[in-house]
Amino acid sequence: MREISIESLKRALRSGEELALLDLREEGAFAKEHLLLARCFPLSRVELIAWQLLPRRSVPIVVMDGGDGRLAEQGAARLAELGYGDVSLLSGGLAAWREAGYEVFSGVNVPSKAFGEFVEISYGTPRLPAEEVKAMADAGADMVILYSRPFDEYHRMNIPGGIDAPGAELVHRVADLAPNPETTVVVNCAGRTRSIIGCQSLVNAGIPNPVYALKDGTMGWHLAGLELERGQERVAPTPSAEAVQTAQERAGQVAARFGVQSIDLETLARWQAEADERSLYLLDVRSPEEFLAGHRPGSVSAPGGQLVQATDEYVAVLNARLVLIDDNGVRAKMTASWLQQMGWRDAVVLENGLTGVLETGPAPRRLPDIPAQLQAATVSLDAFQALRESATPLVIDLASSLAFREGHIPGAVWANRASFPDVSGRDVALTGDDRDLCRFAAADLLRGNTAAQVRLLEGGNAAWRGAGLPLESGGPAEADPEDVWYKPYDEVSSIEDHMRAYLTWEVALVEQMERDPDLVFKRYD
Repeated sequence: MREISIESLKRALRSGEELALLDLREEGAFAKEHLLLARCFPLSRVELIAWQLLPRRSVPIVVMDGGDGRLAEQGAARLAELGYGDVSLLSGGLAAWREAGYEVFSGVNVPSKAFGEFVEISYGTPRLPAEEVKAMADAGADMVILYSRPFDEYHRMNIPGGIDAPGAELVHRVADLAPNPETTVVVNCAGRTRSIIGCQSLVNAGIPNPVYALKDGTMGWHLAGLELERGQERVAPTPSAEAVQTAQERAGQVAARFGVQSIDLETLARWQAEADERSLYLLDVRSPEEFLAGHRPGSVSAPGGQLVQATDEYVAVLNARLVLIDDNGVRAKMTASWLQQMGWRDAVVLENGLTGVLETGPAPRRLPDIPAQLQAATVSLDAFQALRESATPLVIDLASSLAFREGHIPGAVWANRASFPDVSGRDVALTGDDRDLCRFAAADLLRGNTAAQVRLLEGGNAAWRGAGLPLESGGPAEADPEDVWYKPYDEVSSIEDHMRAYLTWEVALVEQMERDPDLVFKRYD
């Protein structure tokens, strides 16, 4: 296996050339410490995500793990099987990087989180603490509160009276939500990043209203001892024709200020022809619902606010070409303006991107084939229940440890595909929340011949829940499963302490970034 040294990786990261730096550990372990520009690329999901996140098979890839090389070697082998021909192993992994005296980061989506703090400092983004917003609401102030996160996160908890308007939708929809220029607009998220970016988007767009970010978002609201709403369904309406025209004018001014470039369909065709030479991502920044209703073939759903908030989850190749697609230019231009400042110099807007024949439904998942001899049999829910009563198979749940904690099939044990329990000689029944993950996990077991028989529950956990069958709650046996990063409000104890620690971590990221020049944000006057 070809290796790359720490110093060679440093040079590659600063070269401006394409590179994918992949950390093969699970998200929970990655969140504890990782390199700034590494992508969390768990070994358990390599086959599920590689062909979407690494569209060019010849792209230079560096894989790494905590330091012993075990995960990195396995990941490199899997990538080679998937057709990637330029894969190197980071010599010594994270441990060697740390020993060399280079900066190590904690948390997830760090480049985006740090960028939010950079924006607040660089542009003086206006903000209000929770207590002031609450006092304004109690006094009946002319105010609208816009929640800049996806609907499922809004539905979980929101500031009383808030309306869901995810990031890139703010400029698109605000004209109808606050037509009176004297109406105060407050933007919030769970913590800080999307509050800051959302508020500054409206400021950059030049809306005449007073605009503020809610300091520390719903966490700050909770820490102030204030009540949150849950289960709400207030969503910003589709903008009127007049509001769209206003938004287009405002987004056009933003695009001019930040040097956002647009390309036509002919240029896109040329870039697609060059896809073996430059990595190309087609990112539809509209809402998920609009994407499902009709999208350009080859594109993926990447709602603009989330794309800025978690760029590393959508794009694994540094310095790749990013083509942003929407219906009228507003959301694409606003999103591109932020990506430009984050260092994505080839983030462009596609003109007339939704012309021609469109696909409907979710983007197809591109997966390698599983050999027939490694394909496990699928059993119906009724057959699965009969099997549990007669043969007592070992039921393994491959959902996240967080989902397992909230509710699982009675008697099931939790496992991550990267670390199975000993199943030698056992009949095994696999379930979970991701059918494809279960299929690949079953292939692992069959390949190793460690189980007498492997079956998959048709429909997985959703089928069990949908039938109204009983669930057990409680976490897996592992004290620290490390498969996913737990948000502060996912913790089971000391939630307020976790919130304070998280907010402190976010604010400190800018200072930490100054000690690592591998990524430099761009400020525009």
